[in-house]
Amino acid sequence: MAFSLLRSRGLRAATRSAGVRPVRSTLPAMRFLQTDADKSSPAEELPESGDKPFTVALHGESFHSYRCDAPSNEISITKDELVKMYTTMVQMRRMEQAADALYKQKMIRGFCHLAIGQEAVSVGMEHAIDGDDRVITSYRCHTFAVLRGGTIKGVIAELMGRVDGMSYGKGGSMHIFTPSFFGGNGIVGAQVPVGAGIALAQKYMKKKTATFALYGDGASNQGQVFEAYNMAKLWNLPCVFVCENNKYGMGTSAERSSMNTEFFTRGDKIPGLQVNGMDILAVKKATAWAKEWVTSGKGPLVVEFVTYRYGGHSMSDPGTTYRTRDEVQQMRSEKDAIAGLKRYILEWGVTDEASLKAIDKKAKEEVDAAVEEAKKSPFPDVETFWTDIYYKGTAPPMMRGREKEEYHVYSQE
Repeated sequence: MAFSLLRSRGLRAATRSAGVRPVRSTLPAMRFLQTDADKSSPAEELPESGDKPFTVALHGESFHSYRCDAPSNEISITKDELVKMYTTMVQMRRMEQAADALYKQKMIRGFCHLAIGQEAVSVGMEHAIDGDDRVITSYRCHTFAVLRGGTIKGVIAELMGRVDGMSYGKGGSMHIFTPSFFGGNGIVGAQVPVGAGIALAQKYMKKKTATFALYGDGASNQGQVFEAYNMAKLWNLPCVFVCENNKYGMGTSAERSSMNTEFFTRGDKIPGLQVNGMDILAVKKATAWAKEWVTSGKGPLVVEFVTYRYGGHSMSDPGTTYRTRDEVQQMRSEKDAIAGLKRYILEWGVTDEASLKAIDKKAKEEVDAAVEEAKKSPFPDVETFWTDIYYKGTAPPMMRGREKEEYHVYSQE
């Protein structure tokens, strides 16, 4: 540092002696998106009633925009909704922690990608959209599956390959679906053009609904992502392309893999919004604003939620070979999304510590019960692997197997 200071002074002295005036930079000062989970504050006194809305002022650096004006830094919320969001976030983290334990017990095999640390994104989004909107994402999908109509038991059973799973034990971690959730998808970035196609269907049917196509920072350099951008903008589709930037794609930091890490600017002609993905209130506000944007005929949007995953890329990745344990611990202790929401609830007088502890206890009991029920579910038998290949009611009379002598006749009931 001392050397840099002396060198800087020497440079200024040299330019003065040479009669050269130093050029003052005309570039604006660099602004950084803040990613604390607890920097919002009430803009008015909270009402007595739990269902009466009040205004919260978000931190001034919760959003950065590209080719558009950012949403306002105010959000209307109720005390009941704050408690509901906290309850759901705790449930989702407990579920993912249970999956972690089951994997280590070898009751879950194969691939398993957890979203511990990123709960504000899925829960915040869900609180801003409805069942007619569509969501499609990558393999870090378990929380979305529950929030979009699934169950904790259904997800856990699916991860363990049991018949009570949401895909009857035949899909596993990356293939869980509901009528409004088009799954986790195992091929990196492949869900993005599929999401654009879902948005095309929404526009074709003249429905004022939105599709949210999520992908990670690691998938952001896939060619099909930019191809989907192009088609979506050409046709002005109601698609929100959502980059969950958790800072690391597999075992590589975003800075090592991407020349431009401002992922919200990478849509070229498509406007973008960068959002603090650790503050659930900022996520909710941004998602509602994004839905209004794409359903009002303005075309697609790129939204980047800056978040963080505590674990590795998958259960086979310790997550500490490309980042320090201190970094992870600092995020857990200083920027945790659940802890941030808890601080809002307690400091704003929404409810007390005892009530939150009761919520925590109940969430653990619910997840533990779901795990035990899932363990009792049997594995699917061989015959069931011939089913669910086609959408119900569209299956042909019979299906060939790997050899021409191997075939299955469908029931024509």
